[in-house]
Amino acid sequence: MSFGFLGIQMGFALQNANASRILQIFGADVHELSWFWIIAPLMGLIVQPIVGYYSDKTWGKLGRRKPYFLVGAILSSIGLVLMPQADMFIAFLPALWVGAGMLMIMDASFNIAMEPFRALVGDNLRTDQRTAGFSIQTALIGFGAVIGSWLPYALTNWFGVSNETVAGVVPTNLILSFIIGAVILIISILVTVVTTKEYSPEELNSFEDQHEGSDKEQVDDEEKSSLFDIFDDFRKMPTTMRQLSWVQFFSWFGLFGMWVFATPAIAQHIYGLPYTDSSSSTYQDAGDWIGILFGVYNLVSAFYAFALPYIAKKIGRKRTHAISLVIGGLGLLSIYIMPDENWLIVSMIGIGIAWASILAMPYAILAGSISPKKMGVYMGIFNFFIVIPQIINALIGGPLVKYAYGNQAIFALMMSGVSFLIAAALVSKVKDVDDVIQK
Repeated sequence: MSFGFLGIQMGFALQNANASRILQIFGADVHELSWFWIIAPLMGLIVQPIVGYYSDKTWGKLGRRKPYFLVGAILSSIGLVLMPQADMFIAFLPALWVGAGMLMIMDASFNIAMEPFRALVGDNLRTDQRTAGFSIQTALIGFGAVIGSWLPYALTNWFGVSNETVAGVVPTNLILSFIIGAVILIISILVTVVTTKEYSPEELNSFEDQHEGSDKEQVDDEEKSSLFDIFDDFRKMPTTMRQLSWVQFFSWFGLFGMWVFATPAIAQHIYGLPYTDSSSSTYQDAGDWIGILFGVYNLVSAFYAFALPYIAKKIGRKRTHAISLVIGGLGLLSIYIMPDENWLIVSMIGIGIAWASILAMPYAILAGSISPKKMGVYMGIFNFFIVIPQIINALIGGPLVKYAYGNQAIFALMMSGVSFLIAAALVSKVKDVDDVIQK
């Protein structure tokens, strides 16, 4: 059911680890990176609620959710192929702007694909299965991200593909990595589309009794609903969702800062490069190593995801999530004191623990508070609290790096660590309606 996430996250990892590097190669300054990245969360803000709403209403030969993540996969693959080759495919436009446009297409398409996968797990699993379901999904996300993050390094160091570059040209190992990611993305999505059964609307209605009555007035309201009801659903969101929104805000504010500024921060702070360097061989080595580090945190998250259901049964979902976020926050803060690039692996272990929990626990907590009929739209609305903090970080992150941090991007990572710790403290305010702690 979740196998397609392997390919989605492989593509997403290639984007996260390398988009800033590619944009810098095309001419972006360090303090401008977050402004280019603002395209990504804006697409999520617009796309996910709409896709969630319409996937709730869809039923056809392919099913309910599957048509959406199939289309998303195709569009994502196009973006993956074109972004690192923006200077060659569209020569009459500046490569930087074409690359930013491909980043927009990729992220919009990843959002089209990812949101229905979240809802699919909520549709197909009982309450007592959801923690395990989202954890397995997180494990596949982790393994896919490891492959995507490590691919450029592996192509260069294991297969001899060049990572050398000249000003304005993306190295061959990155171009080939993005093409391979696009192919695997399509194949993995097709595995889910071909092999997964979805419950029909009638079957889902029969599961409704835990959340709502099934009187005719409610059915009529569903039939008369329109896209603009998203705003009414937002106003009526469950209490648990409101409480989780603040946890998500600070979690994703921190993640966005890490994704955008990890490459320049580590290149400057660990490798000793000036912030203006984006084309030297040392910078390319730093970029490849950051891919390895991102793979490490995703690999840790994949294995930790298998432990999450058992930990949650023992100490509860809320406490599990809070502890994981604290460990991740300390991991980010520890980057500042690490003596060399190899020690950063220790930092990534902590970040991977938090990442696994961020991908699983909030959704497991949320799913128990949502009606099955509204699963798609509320999963889409829940994405507001992922993309809004990213938009805010995108707007203020660059000016902070330039004016407050003196172009030292490492302090953006320190801010991310503090954000994780704030998110951990806010977990205590969340009400988990169906959390069961095993005594």
